[in-house]
Amino acid sequence: MSELKQTFRLEGASCAGCVRKIEGALAEVPGVEDARINLADKTLLVQGDVTPQACIAAVQNAGYGAEQVRVSERERREQQRAEEQRHYRDLLRRCYIALGLGVPLMAWGVLGGDMMVNTPGQQLAWGVVGLLTLVVLVYCGGHFFTGARRAFLHHNANMDTLVALGTGTAWAFSMLVVVAPQLLPEAARHVYFEASAMIIGLINLGQALELRARGRTSAAVEKLLQLQEPTARVLRDGEERDLPLELVQVGDRIRVRPGEKIPVDGAVEEGSSLVDESMLTGEPLPVKKASGDFLSAGTLNKNGTLLFRAEKVGAETRLAQIIEMVKNAQSSRVPIARLADTISSIFVPTVMMIAVLAALIWFNFGPDPRAAHTLVVLTSVLIIACPCALGLATPMSVMVGVGKGAEYGVLIRNGKALQQASKLDTLVVDKTGTLTEGAPRLTDIEIDPGFAGGEDALLRLLASLEQGSEHPLAEAVLSAAREKELELASAEAFEAITAHGVQGSVDGRRVLLGNRKLMQRHNIDIGDWPQTVQKLAQEGRTAMYAAVDGSIAGVIAVADPLRQDAAAAIERLQKLGLSIHMLTGDNEGTARAVARQLGIDSVHADLQPEDKERIVAELQRGGAHVGMAGDGINDAPALARAEVGFAIGAGTDVAIETADVTLMRSSLHGVADAVELSRATLRNIKQNLFGAFVYNVLGIPIAAGVLYPLTGALLSPVIAGAAMAFSSVTVVSNANRLRWFKPGEAA
Repeated sequence: MSELKQTFRLEGASCAGCVRKIEGALAEVPGVEDARINLADKTLLVQGDVTPQACIAAVQNAGYGAEQVRVSERERREQQRAEEQRHYRDLLRRCYIALGLGVPLMAWGVLGGDMMVNTPGQQLAWGVVGLLTLVVLVYCGGHFFTGARRAFLHHNANMDTLVALGTGTAWAFSMLVVVAPQLLPEAARHVYFEASAMIIGLINLGQALELRARGRTSAAVEKLLQLQEPTARVLRDGEERDLPLELVQVGDRIRVRPGEKIPVDGAVEEGSSLVDESMLTGEPLPVKKASGDFLSAGTLNKNGTLLFRAEKVGAETRLAQIIEMVKNAQSSRVPIARLADTISSIFVPTVMMIAVLAALIWFNFGPDPRAAHTLVVLTSVLIIACPCALGLATPMSVMVGVGKGAEYGVLIRNGKALQQASKLDTLVVDKTGTLTEGAPRLTDIEIDPGFAGGEDALLRLLASLEQGSEHPLAEAVLSAAREKELELASAEAFEAITAHGVQGSVDGRRVLLGNRKLMQRHNIDIGDWPQTVQKLAQEGRTAMYAAVDGSIAGVIAVADPLRQDAAAAIERLQKLGLSIHMLTGDNEGTARAVARQLGIDSVHADLQPEDKERIVAELQRGGAHVGMAGDGINDAPALARAEVGFAIGAGTDVAIETADVTLMRSSLHGVADAVELSRATLRNIKQNLFGAFVYNVLGIPIAAGVLYPLTGALLSPVIAGAAMAFSSVTVVSNANRLRWFKPGEAA
């Protein structure tokens, strides 16, 4: 798929039907590979080899407006925020004007005032009111009529169509009563100017409240954008200069003082400090950074001065890619939304037919005054059935849920992954680098009584010998010596013997380190040490014999230690109802030992990458909904096969690119966070959809008058307008409840 992406700001899109229409139009444009609308954010993301003009033309041909976004995400959001503030004030102003006319008129009717037209004086008075109502319709509700006209010209129907038809019909009928009352029976000479004004006012108020609530849904992305520093202190030509971030280049040397944010990605060259990475990884404790360590843009330098070299700038930084991933995910669809999309696409025309049918029934078979009852039913059905809440039900929850995930270091790639994670009942976990730290450490040094020297003396000899080895276990020995600041000597006659170990001379002493075969090869008496080696092996450690000058000196053990929170994370996942399966290429003994410590029953050892994928597929064939957590290149096939792949953030780029969810911290608590969040988001979506469906399923029959035989009254168009306006506010407010989501474990 092409990497070319373009963002557009949309005008006129208000419901799922609008989304379907626009995306359908863009799908027919040559070169467009993917087009996604974020209805909550009123933006369109197009991917493919296509010109902006072609995209804009397709949107306009569908009956809507579009404008390409040519500024950075931060500037776009600042512009959007300013535009929304202006629009919010404008909506409130229109609301106040419309209600300023509608409320007194409604109060007049409720308090017993005559709203009939039977005399020339009443004609004149209500004629003036009719003209004032026309001003309200034009100024306060003009955007509904403009949108309806545009939709009609493009053979479409949307929310604007329903509002314009409902309020316009009420006003037109009332003006007919004023201009020619003799054409109607005396009982039907009732005016409904207050309904038109009140409906326009209430819908504007609802849209203003919805706009205000919607602004909170993107709070997580706003926080991420605020992490981006606008300038960087760059060392060029022997002097330090503060440069705008856009001018920073790869290779620049940058100084960061205490309390400042890291402006771009890079590697430390001088200095050491504690860096707070919680805003990206969710890890609460600052991480020590020194020469050679990697720094991420957006993280906070705590207490020292650092000089580092820029490696990734602009859109290539980790923070910029996170923001882009979150933005793309917020624009994606969850499968559950298809039902709402399908219904919305046929909803408005269906409602218009229901409204006409109900009006005809009332006009032909209803009680007197038939004309008045017909108008009330027609207007109420048209107004109450606007599918705004249905269109907002899913995207609002997805937007908040994905943003909340980013806040906890859980980057969800798309809406499908968000929904699938809620269904998982099985989690397949790679051992090395996921359950363990992925870096072997020296865990034990056992000294033989016959060796003249202590632990440090033996460690110094073995580390000096291992300087020439490329074996992964050698790094564990060398790291232990560095931690103790031991001064190493040079090794002579070094030799690595395949499947045995290493040997050589250090300070004139003959040193051996390896397995039992190496000791037997040199006729070394190992006494009772095999029992110790076996015990260490049962604990998941790799034990090696050490000999000096022809005699056993002791045993050392190396292990890849468990992550500090691995056991707690596994227990939490099991409490969420997930069955845990551990996969590893390690030997059976070590794998079983690790599994025992973590409380994992199902273990698969000695695996190749293709074996991991096969096991995931077998579990799926058995009916399980499988997630996979891993960090290495060898995990990529299994990550792709699983319904949801979780890539540990410290893992390889291949694993992260393959996975559906990226965990910014190297902890399985992130998987539990993702599962909990996805379940909470799906519950929220279902609540929204249920509320929107129930609202329309119940609202339309009530507006059509099914309760009239029981109550003797019809639903007022004003009440219908209020209900429609506040249904959208309810959906957005419910979605915003996700902003208070907190994972079950503060890890």
